[in-house]
Amino acid sequence: MPVAIITGASKGLGRALAGALARRGWDLVVDARSAGPLEEAARELRGAGPRVVALPGDVTDGGHRAALVAAARQLGGLDLLVNNASALGAEPLVSLADQPLEGLRAALEVNVVAPLGLTQEALSLLRTSSYLSSYEEVTPYIEKAPYRGDIDTSAAYDPYPYSENFQNSNLSDSPTYVGVSGAVLNISSDAAVEAYATWGGYGAAKAALDQQSAVLAVEEPGLRVWWVDPGDMRTDLYAAAVPDDDDSGRPLPETVVPALLWLLDHAARSGRYTAAAGRAVPAGRSPR
Repeated sequence: MPVAIITGASKGLGRALAGALARRGWDLVVDARSAGPLEEAARELRGAGPRVVALPGDVTDGGHRAALVAAARQLGGLDLLVNNASALGAEPLVSLADQPLEGLRAALEVNVVAPLGLTQEALSLLRTSSYLSSYEEVTPYIEKAPYRGDIDTSAAYDPYPYSENFQNSNLSDSPTYVGVSGAVLNISSDAAVEAYATWGGYGAAKAALDQQSAVLAVEEPGLRVWWVDPGDMRTDLYAAAVPDDDDSGRPLPETVVPALLWLLDHAARSGRYTAAAGRAVPAGRSPR
């Protein structure tokens, strides 16, 4: 059975994705800071049949990250790493003029440093995964410059020019095959690319996560690396960010899960995606 590590899995999007994977037969290693809610989620996940290891702890703790990967190794390996745990940096959110610097440091630790640390810990297992190898397609990469278009003024800047097909960047007529290993799914936010008042600290951390993901995809062409903006959701994180906002009309996290599963089912190329209409759409494009 395939194995996934999911951080922040006691509630919200992490729990919803864990439930969907459990129903598909995935074995899971799940984490959250609070032991009670995590064990409750784990009991529910085990009801679907898979093996589930629940390890409460803080993703900023290197020992905890090592324990998560060790648990995956005991289950047989690792095919998918989901860096879902997030921190706002201030609750409720405040303007940058009032942003506590300690809060910003905490947001960077949880949203940027911890995902990299966990990815580093898990790389040896992810590289040896064969879960996605049967999906591999080799398509020539056409453009070398980070612009789409010709030399006229219609050229549009592409912020992730090499995220579509890294193994073919040399433009060979017979491109070198790079076998696909496991996948890393980093949960981002539209605050990483849009300027929303009071979301500056959190958005800066998620923007750093996006860039980190893009570089990882270039450096590890055998992996699928997806950084995904899930869109608006009704979660405790949002309620803590903007407690006075009525979020009753916001979609539940379960509505985003099909888009994340779409990435797996289609062995989607590495890149930035947004969740839309039950599938993941490459950033800057509309669903077809």
